[in-house]
Amino acid sequence: MGALVEVRDICKVYNPGENEVRALDHVSLTIYENEFVAIIGQSGSGKSTLMNMLGCLDVPTSGDYYLHGQNVSNMSDNELSDVRNKEIGFIFQGFNLIAGLTAMENVELPLIYRGVGKRERLKLADIALKKVGLENRKGHKPSEMSGGQQQRVAIARAIAQAPPIILADEPTGNLDSGSSKEIMGILRTLNEEGRTVILITHDNEIAEQAKRVIKIIDGKIVQDSGCQKARSDTE
Repeated sequence: MGALVEVRDICKVYNPGENEVRALDHVSLTIYENEFVAIIGQSGSGKSTLMNMLGCLDVPTSGDYYLHGQNVSNMSDNELSDVRNKEIGFIFQGFNLIAGLTAMENVELPLIYRGVGKRERLKLADIALKKVGLENRKGHKPSEMSGGQQQRVAIARAIAQAPPIILADEPTGNLDSGSSKEIMGILRTLNEEGRTVILITHDNEIAEQAKRVIKIIDGKIVQDSGCQKARSDTE
């Protein structure tokens, strides 16, 4: 089990100078293949900024980020976009589905952007929807589905091309307790199948379902429950 994510002494500074804000303050972190990690923090803690770094949605002010051994810290927007497409499946709190498209079409959409042919696209989307238990809802639009079902479509969209990393930002934030259990169960299954799952949350109960919990306060990692275990597992 090798290192998948390596963050080395990264800082993210907004408004440099007198009124600067250090959203991330010398953060170092290693996440290994096939880990299930929760990053927990309250609003303003820096967890969302860290998520943006890990997801290649932003770059650090200083420090280095290695993903699969490749330094992505100074990449251009186009290069980061290519990395995101190949390496990361995103799941967001707000589902981010397109209202006018069916479940099948929503799952297909990122595959179109990646240049996947129609026949392969339909096959991958079908497999992904079956994996989240929505094979009978392929023709339904978001307005015809519950919140939990919409989030399952979003998960299917994230996993359709089997990215090695699933990055889930508050994936249960808009869901009732029953739907939250379903979503967490799907994430656990994906992890058991070999995906690395990184979960961003402010909820202790959700975080505790991960195998490793990293706590962030004021832009600094203050607790890492699995750091030693993750290291020993690779030795």
